[in-house]
Amino acid sequence: MGPGTAQDDENTFKILVATDIHLGYLEKDPVRGNDTFVTFDEILRHAQENEVDFILLGGDLFHENKPSRKTLHTTLEILRKYCMGDRPVQFEIVSDQSVNFSFSKFPWVNYQDGNLNISIPVFSIHGNHDDPTGADALCALDILSCAGLLNHFGRSVSVEKIDISPVLLRKGSTKIALYGLGAIPDERLYRMFVSKQVTMLRPKEDEDSWFNLFVIHQNRSKHGATNYIPEQFLDDFIDLVIWGHEHECKIAPIRNEQQLFYVSQPGSSVVTSLSPGEAVKKHVGLLHIKGKRMNMQKIPLETVRCFYMEDIVLANHPDIFNPDDPKVTQTIQAFCMEKVDAMLDKSEMERLGSPRQPEKPLIRLRVDYTGGFEPFNVHRFSQKFMDRVANPKDIVHFFRRREQKEKNENEINFGKLLSRPASEGTTLRVEDLVKQYFQTAEKKVQLSLLTERGMGEAVQEFVDKEEKDAIEELVKFQLEKTQRFLKERRTDAEEEKIDEEVRKFRDTRKKNTEEEDEEVREAMTRARAHRSQETVHTTFSSDDELMDTRTMEQKDSDDSDDGFSISATTSRGRGRGRTRARGTRGQNAATRGVSRRGRGNTSQESSSSSRTYKPIATPTKNMSIFDAFKSSRQQPSRNSSAKNYSEHIVDDDSDVEEIPFTASKVNQRVSSTSTFSKTGSQSQMSKGVDFESDEDEYDPFKNTTVSRRNRR
Repeated sequence: MGPGTAQDDENTFKILVATDIHLGYLEKDPVRGNDTFVTFDEILRHAQENEVDFILLGGDLFHENKPSRKTLHTTLEILRKYCMGDRPVQFEIVSDQSVNFSFSKFPWVNYQDGNLNISIPVFSIHGNHDDPTGADALCALDILSCAGLLNHFGRSVSVEKIDISPVLLRKGSTKIALYGLGAIPDERLYRMFVSKQVTMLRPKEDEDSWFNLFVIHQNRSKHGATNYIPEQFLDDFIDLVIWGHEHECKIAPIRNEQQLFYVSQPGSSVVTSLSPGEAVKKHVGLLHIKGKRMNMQKIPLETVRCFYMEDIVLANHPDIFNPDDPKVTQTIQAFCMEKVDAMLDKSEMERLGSPRQPEKPLIRLRVDYTGGFEPFNVHRFSQKFMDRVANPKDIVHFFRRREQKEKNENEINFGKLLSRPASEGTTLRVEDLVKQYFQTAEKKVQLSLLTERGMGEAVQEFVDKEEKDAIEELVKFQLEKTQRFLKERRTDAEEEKIDEEVRKFRDTRKKNTEEEDEEVREAMTRARAHRSQETVHTTFSSDDELMDTRTMEQKDSDDSDDGFSISATTSRGRGRGRTRARGTRGQNAATRGVSRRGRGNTSQESSSSSRTYKPIATPTKNMSIFDAFKSSRQQPSRNSSAKNYSEHIVDDDSDVEEIPFTASKVNQRVSSTSTFSKTGSQSQMSKGVDFESDEDEYDPFKNTTVSRRNRR
């Protein structure tokens, strides 16, 4: 190695780039269960062999929000195998790490930890599959970060305003400003960009000398009016964008002519859907950065399972298929079998040069049977390829193209038929299904208090994040808010007028989407807090019960010493089991102590125990709006409520402190605010970016100098 090459290595960053690895996808499948782990092992092996400075991941490292123990264990095993070692790290971090990793208990990069020996640092943002959830807003990446195997960055704390502070890296004379933004619901982030609530901070000193690298995990292609992030929203001082979430591999950087930056879309490393975008060859990227010049080298992945896809339109073969032929279905089945055999032969030929490739490929045959044809039995067809295909249950997919009629004609315009299947190419979301259901439902089941959007968000939290109290808390929160609205309006206690006011109030909320999002966030906060309180209550109840059991055993032991061994044994055995009623878990020690002693007054003391516990265990029953409105006129006193509880409480021990209970619950709004120290200015200056590439690989920006337009 010559001196020139050594100098280049001292000033050149080598970064392995990958996104959407989806560890744990189909882990219980007997054929495809280990695909994600084998490919992840290959990715880290490429990083080790190329002696990269660090690995950059663009989100969705895990497929599930709560990965299984097998997935976590295998991930930790692979990271420890490749990322720990004695090879020194050649770059340094010059930014304030307490700002970059402010949400971590260890707010510094892992290779600077004196207790760890890291050779290849890993920097990653979270995706929509492994985003932070729960009362503590934790994700699976936080587990890896706490273990010291990964650096989780790009996490936004506030949902109203985002300040993206870069991780500043320096190696020799090359300086990189690494920006990251973890997955946020696209519609919310779209509105924040439009309202200019997203700010990318820049270094104050020599801001034009930094190579600005941005990692994002959002929809790039348009799925709706606001359900994506246009590239034009991003600041034009950025040099390169690593775009995650999109699974089609477009890793070669493409220039955005309007913003004058480049976008690289590495795509996924595993096939998670049988769609055309997944059939593209999978790659990871080896990114070289020196000064303001960069080069992206594509590295093909050899362990990815082959995926072959083909479309058949039966109407395009009138010489072969005639819908009036009684045996046309058998002819179609034989034709499809020939197509599948041809794809399997192609797979065998490609595997000869790639021994590390899995043996069984993925096969997808989409058959358009528009034109009066009938589909054959797909399951029976799949049985013939059980031992040769990795996805035998869904080899063939039948669909019909949707027909659009002319407004002024009754005939079908075949030139305007939709070519894309209804079940593929579009992504159905839970909130969309909820909205569609209520829009098409009968009038008697229509929502009159909640909005379709709010209910959809709550159901989404319930399904994806397992927030079991999300829907209940949303209903409670909106009920309380509507009751306050009616009281402020002083509406007459007539059902028709109340319904009219509620309808107006609901229509007003539907127009104000920001207020509705705030309601959903408040309800989710309350649901998480409620779940945390239940966990704490269960823990204390279990400890209390254990303490009471030990106390009873001690008392029985003392009784046996005084000559009452037979009576004590009987009371502690079958007698105690009978006197303990169901639902007594969580009672205080005094109440259970009364009900467990002896057999004589078992039934009486059991009923006393159940009456004592009932006010605590019974949940508050929701009133209707009309009942709540009428009851608010009566203004019941708080003393009477407290008195009713005190009449049911039975306490025989004078040593136990009396705990007052109140019937009303006070809802407290929990708001967390985080302060970002703005370490940079947003002034934009003119700059230039040079890109270079290897001679043996095509690169669209080889030896070119891009002149940026002047920043204001």
